[in-house]
Amino acid sequence: MTVHWTYIVECSDGSFYTGYTTDVERRVREHDRGEGAKYTRGRAPVELVYSERFASKSAAMSREYEIKQLSRAEKERLVAEDGSVETTRRADD
Repeated sequence: MTVHWTYIVECSDGSFYTGYTTDVERRVREHDRGEGAKYTRGRAPVELVYSERFASKSAAMSREYEIKQLSRAEKERLVAEDGSVETTRRADD
């Protein structure tokens, strides 16, 4: 069974980037090497500050969208409350 992740990295300029992946460690390495999203190029190194685990791609991508709609302050609260602690959500959550 494939695991799907929504994650937030903090870029070197202090900004947040939210994304979706099936392998968080690989994806963070890609961001650090400038091979990740266009947004994170030139903003490396990045630090993983938050991640959530999902059973389905659609659930993870829905959560990614939700997080991207949050204000900076709301994202800061999310990171402060949950940090890099893995949370698991079922596909029907």
